[in-house]
Amino acid sequence: MKKIFSIFIVFLLVSLILVGCGNKENKESKENKELEKVTVVLDWVPNTNHTGLYVAKNKGYYEEKGLDVEIIQPSEGGTANLIANEQGDFGISYQEEVTYARTSENPLPVKAISAIIQNNTSGFASLKEDGVTSPKDFEGKKYGGFGAPMEEAMIKGLMEKDNADFSKVEMVNIGSLDFFTAVQDHVDFTWIYYGWDGVASEEKEIDLNFIKLQDFDENLNFYTPVIIANEKLLKDKPELAEKFLEATSKGYEYAIENPKDAATELLKDNPEIDENIAIESQKYLAGEYKKDIDRWGEMKSEIWTNYANWMYERELIENELNVQEAYTNEFLPEK
Repeated sequence: MKKIFSIFIVFLLVSLILVGCGNKENKESKENKELEKVTVVLDWVPNTNHTGLYVAKNKGYYEEKGLDVEIIQPSEGGTANLIANEQGDFGISYQEEVTYARTSENPLPVKAISAIIQNNTSGFASLKEDGVTSPKDFEGKKYGGFGAPMEEAMIKGLMEKDNADFSKVEMVNIGSLDFFTAVQDHVDFTWIYYGWDGVASEEKEIDLNFIKLQDFDENLNFYTPVIIANEKLLKDKPELAEKFLEATSKGYEYAIENPKDAATELLKDNPEIDENIAIESQKYLAGEYKKDIDRWGEMKSEIWTNYANWMYERELIENELNVQEAYTNEFLPEK
């Protein structure tokens, strides 16, 4: 009887140990499935440039990588400043902002890790009836902008290429006035992204003249927008950057193959966006995300060098850019 009792006690202890191990494994398994919080700071209000992010979020691509991604709009100060101060994990910025950040007297520790669109789709637009078809035609016209030194340098540079006189252009600050109101009621031309305002003009059946920047100066084919991260995050958590870009890349690949459905994913989170323009804009951008390149997001050194030199020659930046500090393709998915 004593022997049977001893065997029973041993059996009970082993059972308790196994149950304990099982609970521990279940707890560890549950912990392993907990998602890592990630914050993405946009460059402006949500728009079709950001579609791949919303596709990746809504179709579960981030979750598949163990990420819980929150997409937020920027507060005052700009995305580069917010990312440099660790107010977000990743941000949407543009080559110009990164170049300013890296070449200032007190450089910001931010780096571009992916281009969202391969070529600059911006340019100067005016109503067709005004007959502005080249930078030479800017003479005697009124430009509406937001008061940045870059605008004056850009218009002056294009006009020099076209043997035109910049002093004959009137520069006006129109603040946040929308493009159509600006050119119909206040100014002759302004700076737009064709992927939104250009497509919108087609939808509204308003004929435009559009002067694409790199058509007059190849140095102005810069990356806009780009995804940036803090150097500290890239050093301490390289696997996080790789997982985020792998899922984001999948989102943009989906947007390229399925532009209408991808626009729907953007609209789910942002119903205030005009549906027809969003769909048509997405169709346009589907041809731009990977234009002339095999892998979404990849950047070229000459694009960074050419535009930085152009800015430096016009004294828009204080120091020459070390291109290797400004961007990297290291965290993109394998080809």
